Amino acid sequence: MGWIFFTCLAAFSQAWRNALQSKLSTHASVATVTLSRFLFALPLAGLYVYLLYTFQPAPQLEVKHNLVAYVVAASFMQIVATALMVRLFKQKSFAIGAGLAKSEALVAAVLGVVFFGSALTLLGWLGVLIGGIAVLILSGFNLQNFNLKTAALGLACGTCFALTSLWVREASLASALPFPHSAGWVLFWVLSCQTVILSLYLTIKEPQSWRVIRQHLPLILLVSLASCIGSIGWFSAMSLQHVAYVKTLGQIEVFFTILIATMWLKSPPKKRDTLGLILIAIAAILVMVS
Repeated sequence: MGWIFFTCLAAFSQAWRNALQSKLSTHASVATVTLSRFLFALPLAGLYVYLLYTFQPAPQLEVKHNLVAYVVAASFMQIVATALMVRLFKQKSFAIGAGLAKSEALVAAVLGVVFFGSALTLLGWLGVLIGGIAVLILSGFNLQNFNLKTAALGLACGTCFALTSLWVREASLASALPFPHSAGWVLFWVLSCQTVILSLYLTIKEPQSWRVIRQHLPLILLVSLASCIGSIGWFSAMSLQHVAYVKTLGQIEVFFTILIATMWLKSPPKKRDTLGLILIAIAAILVMVS
């Protein structure tokens, strides 16, 4: 049941990271906000791996071709997913943007079964489907106010996050290391790739962004800290359990998101949120007992 603890930790941390990124997005470009997620998380991830080996010795990581491929693919796809989420923040309110991106649980279930050999129980599938319905309700979906651009961004964002999660799990399994060292190493190398890619991009395409980073350094430090803690939770949970189950339970992030949106971002919840939250609770119970 360790995956449940790590998923809850990840959901809580991600809710704060998204809120902080939403605030930062009013001052910085999409690429800058995306880099803020990784920039200072890398040394924290390195420290995490060091502490793992200090308190629980294990074999060193043996680099293999399939491991490198999964890490690079996951790194690039998470950059794309994060950039799409930042664009969602600019399209709709914070709560709606985060809600639309939660389609990743359902997408991960389908892709996992079709391409990655995952096998979900009947209760598991029911939980994933109910979670998907809850996401639609919480995102404010209705045919009268349907916005094709926002919906497409949300689905694309969820798909990219789903692929990231599936490749992270495959990388963790390919490392052949015991848990939690496998998740720690994958996290460190994914963050390394992402930091290098985005730093090069900003230096070449948006050099002025480094000044923005210096101006908002405290906020960016908080984004990186929340991101690192969240990633440790996600990577650990996905090393132990199917991605679809982890992401469905991870939808409890919406509880934290609504609380943050109400108390910090001054964006009060709507009445439909109650139904959505009840459905998420049911979905979480189903995947935990499946």
